[in-house]
Amino acid sequence: MQRIRKNDQVRVIKGKDKGAEGRVVRVWPAEGKVLVEGVNVQTKHRRLQRSRSGGTEGGIMHEEAPIDASNVMLLDGKTPTRVRFEQDKDGKKKRIARKSGEEL
Repeated sequence: MQRIRKNDQVRVIKGKDKGAEGRVVRVWPAEGKVLVEGVNVQTKHRRLQRSRSGGTEGGIMHEEAPIDASNVMLLDGKTPTRVRFEQDKDGKKKRIARKSGEEL
């Protein structure tokens, strides 16, 4: 089971974007990567694609790139926290914030 999931609010704790907060857009659990909104923004130069149906616009584009999941920490309210897992009465796993003890 993964500690960070899609739509979680996270804070970057390492790297060039340290201290930035954002929402997780996508998770790659096998690679241990996450895509966070507004974090690790890369500049891409796109070439104009001409076609009869209109094509795509060229120019300089800015888009987020994935970062390692170990470089982000889950936010519980406004404080970053670690996550532990517990089983409820039905045997289903749930994520619990270490600091507050609340379910995430």
